[in-house]
Amino acid sequence: MQLAMWTYEGPPHVGAMRIATAMRGLHYVLHAPQGDTYADLLFTMIERDAKRPPVTYTTFQARDLGADTAAIFKTACADAEARFKPDAMIVGASCTAELLQDDPGGLAAALGLSIPVVALELPSYQKKENWGAAETLYRLVRSFAAGPTPEGRNPASCNILGPTALGFRHRDDVEEICRLLVSIGVTVNVVAPLGASVHDLTRLPQAAFNVVLYPEIAATSASFLKERHGQPFTKTVPIGSGACRDFVAEVAQMAGLDVEAALAKIQSRAPWYAASIDSNYLTGKRVFIFGDATHAIAAARIARDELGFTVCGLGTYTREFARDVRAAAKTYGLDALITDDHLEVEDAIIAAQPELVLGTQMERHVAKRLKVPCAVISSPVHVQDFPARYSPQMGPEGANVIFDSWVHPLMMGLEEHLLGMFRDDFEFHDGANPSHLAPASQKTVEPEAPQIVAQGAPNWAQEAESELKKIPFFVRGKARRNTERFAADHGLSTITIETLYDAKAHYSR
Repeated sequence: MQLAMWTYEGPPHVGAMRIATAMRGLHYVLHAPQGDTYADLLFTMIERDAKRPPVTYTTFQARDLGADTAAIFKTACADAEARFKPDAMIVGASCTAELLQDDPGGLAAALGLSIPVVALELPSYQKKENWGAAETLYRLVRSFAAGPTPEGRNPASCNILGPTALGFRHRDDVEEICRLLVSIGVTVNVVAPLGASVHDLTRLPQAAFNVVLYPEIAATSASFLKERHGQPFTKTVPIGSGACRDFVAEVAQMAGLDVEAALAKIQSRAPWYAASIDSNYLTGKRVFIFGDATHAIAAARIARDELGFTVCGLGTYTREFARDVRAAAKTYGLDALITDDHLEVEDAIIAAQPELVLGTQMERHVAKRLKVPCAVISSPVHVQDFPARYSPQMGPEGANVIFDSWVHPLMMGLEEHLLGMFRDDFEFHDGANPSHLAPASQKTVEPEAPQIVAQGAPNWAQEAESELKKIPFFVRGKARRNTERFAADHGLSTITIETLYDAKAHYSR
């Protein structure tokens, strides 16, 4: 076992808490010691949820270990039913309580509660948070959606599966995808688990097909519903402009709708912005990507196919989907990084030398230390990644948000580079007044005398001239003069690409 300061996923009972907190009328009785109640803060402090998670902890202490901890659990179950009056209850043990082998499911069944009880067996020392969330949702779906398959289902109706509490932009993703589906003529039957009640789970079979937004959470449940009720499910996750179009086409085919008419409903500025001159200037930027499998695979496609970046690293901490990430990495000529060790990820970032990092909050810290631009694309995240504004990652608006989030850090880096390179120029230094806005009474800064280049001024090599043209036109003349001055000062007769960048480094000091 390795001791880690940071971890990408919590234990599986945290995944179960994400399902319980996302739903209505469901209560979770967790057999756990006093210290395991920390998980509440994930929802109230980081996600800023207005209410506590619907979780009752047994909170046994060290002195209770010599007595009957099973009795403590049974009392907690009975008290939770009487106090919260839920429609259903899930029961399980935390990683610490698992060692006691008290069998929460059997103990709850022996109580004869008046509500349905779903027992969870979450092996804390073999599995982690996302698996725990997926297993919990599967157990609930299997318990409440296993009834007869209804006849006469509307072919243009679907369920949305996968969004949970504490998910990266799940709240806004659901709103965006619901809006998109309705716009193309598809009825949303149930969204689960986020916002769903136990009764809603019983209505899942009424839809014709399922939309899987987060395979890490919903793939197992979708497979069960397909086998039990004949409901196909989507394979495309609508993150990015290209994937969004593929998703709409897939949904339209499942719903029996006109594909071209459905595609015409997509309205996004991201494709046009990606084709703009500012974005083209960023073509070829090296990007390192790491996160959960769904977001990492989607991010790599956007980076290469929509923004023209070069993917120099791709990986995930989601071992259950390692095969999918490895297959995606091969298309970029890479070996996928499959690890849950953040230090190994940091070493890979340093070795890849990217110009942009797309990852979790851990990669954000790494990129900050390395002074490399970064955007967060995946859980785990911190409080700033639960914004008050509408900020989806999926659908047409999600593509707009992604464009802004990824490109703007690079543009800011470009601005800082240019300001550093030309900060001593008479038009760019800190004391210079705006050339067209300065009041007449404001003192103007006298420009420096123009630099006179002696006879025998250095010549520009063709490759250096080509590199110079990549600099925006409004500062290109300054870059030329500064580079020629640098070459003259150093007695160089020919300006090469190396000279151009040596001059840049010289004037950036």
